[in-house]
Amino acid sequence: MLKSLLNSPYSFWALLALPSIAMINGALSGGDLEPLLHPTGEFAARFMIIAMMLTPLRMLFPKSALVLWLMRRRRYLGVAAFGYAALHTLYYVIDLGSLSAVMADMVKFGIWTGWVAFIIFVPLAITSNDASVRLLRRSWKTLQRFVYPAAVATLLHWLFVHSNFGPALVHFVPLAGLEIYRIWKTTSATSPASAEGNAAP
Repeated sequence: MLKSLLNSPYSFWALLALPSIAMINGALSGGDLEPLLHPTGEFAARFMIIAMMLTPLRMLFPKSALVLWLMRRRRYLGVAAFGYAALHTLYYVIDLGSLSAVMADMVKFGIWTGWVAFIIFVPLAITSNDASVRLLRRSWKTLQRFVYPAAVATLLHWLFVHSNFGPALVHFVPLAGLEIYRIWKTTSATSPASAEGNAAP
């Protein structure tokens, strides 16, 4: 019974949606939306980072049951990241109050990088389903790699909107370290020296 509950996609979605309850309730209560901007954006970044960390973690811990369990739900994490990013964007637009205010704010580096990240997230979220995987075939993986520029844009948005760099770095430095490991591992596995070693009797 417990195993079925843990493996249920509905349970996982409920877990991913749990932080949004207070955020949505705070907005519906008619309070100031500005305090909700940071937590919605932070959870968007967190779920994106977790989803991106899974491939290098799988390489680092190939026998980890937890990493494998999360790998099977990676698309859910990506869609959840988009959901919180959409909530973050919606609250930002409503808080500013008008299209002219949004356009005037767009010239700021920390703002337009956030918009770039969000725009990239849209097709990634739309295609995070089995039908899109079958339809796009090899192109699906190519499209999903755009998460990397989205991550860079998200980091820049976070750094330049907030003067305190600590929280952003705490989130992104582990991801950067794991990505460096992934690149090193992939490169070393395909290097000529490695190939010669594998070919040796």
